Amino acid sequence: MAHTKIIEEKIGEGLVRIGGMTKEQVETVLKRQKEGDKRLFGEIAVALGFVDIQAIIKYLKSTHKDTPNARPG
Repeated sequence: MAHTKIIEEKIGEGLVRIGGMTKEQVETVLKRQKEGDKRLFGEIAVALGFVDIQAIIKYLKSTHKDTPNARPG
């Protein structure tokens, strides 16, 4: 039986891929989370002014192109 390998992209990697954030900004957000900030990655990134909500929406839409039940935003 063949297995399909699914690789999940982390949001920080995706935002770098679409030009929404730099790798250094992603590292800063991840450091904050590691130090105990309980907010979601996107919440921290927006609060620090690294990215706006529209870039996060663009990224999320790019990850769900093939989802049959996805509704247009």
